[in-house]
Amino acid sequence: MATNDAFKVTSLKGKVTLITGASSGIGAAASVMFAKLGAKLALNGRNVENLKKIAEQCTDLGAAEPLLVPGDLSDEDTVKRTVEQTLSHFGRLDVLINSAGILAMGTIESTDLAQYDKIMNVNVRSVYYLTHLCVPHLINTKGSIVNVSSVNGQRSFPGVLAYCMSKSAIDQFTRCTALELASKQVRVNSVCPGVIITEVHRRAGLDEEQYAKFLEKCKETHALGRPGDVEEVAHAIAFLASDAASFITGVNLPVDGGRHAMCPR
Repeated sequence: MATNDAFKVTSLKGKVTLITGASSGIGAAASVMFAKLGAKLALNGRNVENLKKIAEQCTDLGAAEPLLVPGDLSDEDTVKRTVEQTLSHFGRLDVLINSAGILAMGTIESTDLAQYDKIMNVNVRSVYYLTHLCVPHLINTKGSIVNVSSVNGQRSFPGVLAYCMSKSAIDQFTRCTALELASKQVRVNSVCPGVIITEVHRRAGLDEEQYAKFLEKCKETHALGRPGDVEEVAHAIAFLASDAASFITGVNLPVDGGRHAMCPR
């Protein structure tokens, strides 16, 4: 390990990193960031074409060819296969980035059980199962885990009920597993983004006009007066995953332009 480097985020060089949700948004940005830092990548995502494009961006930066393990992680066999292929290809695992997630609008009146189950399966259950299978390998390498949560886990918003619940679960999962794995020297942290410009809001059903209004409102709802971009979150993920954060575990780190600290007046 290059301990003489000024900033220990360079410790990610050569680290085998499994990133889920890598075909878009924060997961895609994290993939490119880790490629820049010299990590060896296994990338999971549902959109195979996008996944290939992200892999190409990584190799264009001079990174090693990422291993692509596409598939929907709400399917248990896909989760097993993802871990098996990563391990058989690289022989070890150093970092797990749980970035796969979906957003859906809905209140207690309008969210049926099918939507609730879908959100909890993707955002919580798949993360639980993937982490469960990866942990023995991360213990071997004294590795680290970064979960992608949301300001919605720490603050309450109407109209995205199941999503908020799923992210609160991820925050608690992060803290509990951090305590359970601390004696094994595996660190577990999460990032909690505010509004970040990705496709996730449009996928959840906002049309262009609604999305434009939503982004305009971010000037008021975020202390820094704007939404964030995916690279800003990717930087925080890389920091937490690396030796630069060697004494940080069990942290849910807001990357939200100050939104978590705000109260309406």
